[in-house]
This record gives sequence, C-alpha cells and structure tokens, in this order.
Amino acid sequence: MSEEANAERFMAQVERIASAQPHLTQLQAALIAASLLGIARDSRSFARILGLAHALVLRELNALAETKLLEITRRDPRTMRTFYEAAPAATGLLEAA
Repeated sequence: MSEEANAERFMAQVERIASAQPHLTQLQAALIAASLLGIARDSRSFARILGLAHALVLRELNALAETKLLEITRRDPRTMRTFYEAAPAATGLLEAA
C-alpha cells in the first residue's frame, strides 16, 4: 500500500473514531487510531510522524487516558516519552479495512 493510501486510511479511521466518540478531539482520535493501526505506540514517535510538538501530544494523551479508551503503559521520566496502547473499549472503534 502506498504512503498516500496509508495516510488516507489513517485519516478515515480518525474521522470514524471522532464521529463515534464526539467528546474526543481530533488529536485524541488520531492517538487511538495510531495505536490500533500500529503506526505509533509512544508520544515521541506520534509527535514526530505528525509533525507536532511533543508537549501537545502529551497533554492530549493524558486527557485521553482518563476516558479509558487508551492506557498508558510506561513513562520515561527523563525524556517524558509516554508509551500507550488502545484499551479494549477502543478496539470496536476501528473499521475493518
């Protein structure tokens, strides 16, 4: 699959998750989609791939962890890199491709 097709699939999943969970921000929906699709499983990688500030990703990640749709699995205290995975409650949000 081409990079463009992968990007389109990712964005379609983000839109699907955001529609199913209207209380989420687009960035929070993107964090869930990235985890479910295996694109990124830590805050630094996600920020780098999407060209976002790591601090912004951390803020959204921490807010998202409170929704129980995403679980923080590990934190690096030195770099603040936060590893995460989609919670079982989020697995139904991903549309089969």
